[in-house]
Amino acid sequence: QVQLVESGGDLVQPGGSLRLSCAASESIFRINAMGWYRQAPGKERELVAAFTNSGRTNCADSVEGRFTISRDYAKNTLYLRMNSLKPEDTAVYYCNADWNGIQYWGKGTLVTVSS
Repeated sequence: QVQLVESGGDLVQPGGSLRLSCAASESIFRINAMGWYRQAPGKERELVAAFTNSGRTNCADSVEGRFTISRDYAKNTLYLRMNSLKPEDTAVYYCNADWNGIQYWGKGTLVTVSS
């Protein structure tokens, strides 16, 4: 079983930046795929950015060029760097891991983009 703990969510003004972190309880070398999803009020959860099990990255068109996903194997941590934030980026951001075919989710961290 994998436990995922997100952090880094905050209130930020439009145009600002944040970095989200997701700490995993297992070595991320052993995790097939990891990524970030988000869910805005009244909307379905959607993919933001992810590493696939082949090591490639997927990124939503809406965040392409603004958000960057990365990982630190030594710290077992996944990151999401978010630049040029917009009000429509406001959502709860969730970390996801696919480990041995089972999906695991963190509890989420809230990002609010507002002036």
